[in-house]
Amino acid sequence: MNSDDVIETLDRLLFSNEEHLGFAVLDGASVPDLLRSLAEHEPEYVCLYRGELKPDVAEVAPYLVHLEPETDFMRWVAGEGWGKHWGIFASSSSNLRTLRQHFRSFLTVHDPDGKAMLFRYYDPRVMRTFLPTCVPNELETIFGPVQHYLVESDTADSIIKFQNVDGLLKEERLVLQGRER
Repeated sequence: MNSDDVIETLDRLLFSNEEHLGFAVLDGASVPDLLRSLAEHEPEYVCLYRGELKPDVAEVAPYLVHLEPETDFMRWVAGEGWGKHWGIFASSSSNLRTLRQHFRSFLTVHDPDGKAMLFRYYDPRVMRTFLPTCVPNELETIFGPVQHYLVESDTADSIIKFQNVDGLLKEERLVLQGRER
């Protein structure tokens, strides 16, 4: 797979609208040395978990990262992480703080017996399976201030763009740049 294709497509989808910002929710449990890479590249980011975390928990926690086009960090995430379920991408006109509140609001869900469970929606395999099952009010909750989500397809040869359009899920599969249609 050509990482330039992934980078070019993500750049176009995340940064073509000047009113929207690009974000990623990255899974520390899936991304090797995520904290080291965040420290090295210094993007604006925040952990989705609250409070002071023990080092082993901090290593596997989910992180919301504000992405900038044409940065080493963006190239690293798109180039190294594509196809490895590192996380999901989102476009929003909201800031990091607002999105942190939004994304934190559904980290925990409850099963039919009321037992609390961690909802790993930031795993693209979970997001692309979950969103098509949502009813309109669930779509409103999961999208909130997010204009669209981008996730890798199951074969990683395309990007799936999800949007909430008047309470209906719009799903668009976009073949990566440079690939045959």
